[in-house]
Amino acid sequence: MLQFISHYTDRYSYLDSIRMALDGGCQWVQLRMKGVTDTEMRPVAREAQRMCREAGATFIIDDHVALVKELRADGVHLGKKDMPIAEARAMLGADFIIGGTANTFEDVVAHHKAGADYIGCGPFRFTTTKQGLAPVLGIEGYKSIVARMKEAHINLPVVAIGGITAEDIPGIMRTGVTGIALSGTVLRAENPAKEMQRLLGLVRLHESRS
Repeated sequence: MLQFISHYTDRYSYLDSIRMALDGGCQWVQLRMKGVTDTEMRPVAREAQRMCREAGATFIIDDHVALVKELRADGVHLGKKDMPIAEARAMLGADFIIGGTANTFEDVVAHHKAGADYIGCGPFRFTTTKQGLAPVLGIEGYKSIVARMKEAHINLPVVAIGGITAEDIPGIMRTGVTGIALSGTVLRAENPAKEMQRLLGLVRLHESRS
């Protein structure tokens, strides 16, 4: 599984970034626009959702739970300072995907109890796209969290996130995580759609071997 987290740069808007990820075959997109209101996000989210539906991709919105419900997006991703997962589940019901950010095994346990569908686990390394970063996990951090989840019989998908490059993918996938989330690695490439295609190939290669 490869997730694309939208970002904007000097060259690309949020929608440009999503369009290129979809053109490259990405099947899971998260619209993340930190520090905006529902009103500011709504037109971008509508268009992003239209593009994702056209491409048959899962469309997740970061943080804005009411907007997720209003637009009937596929789901929401909640950071540690966003609405609690249990509260979002009460608002959205069982039909929406809810993901939660985790940095420790304790976070994973809490999200599991609260009804999360997947874990965004990180950061793998320092990244400039996220403010107020938790301690970096690295390969050993993922190995430890995945091992403890198995011991506790917690079977949630774990998506590694945070400053991940193409070279990191094989090592991270070998830790037992379910997928990878990327943003800057795609957008810094000369041809982002082609880079997304290449990265998807790397993830799928590992999935076929495991």
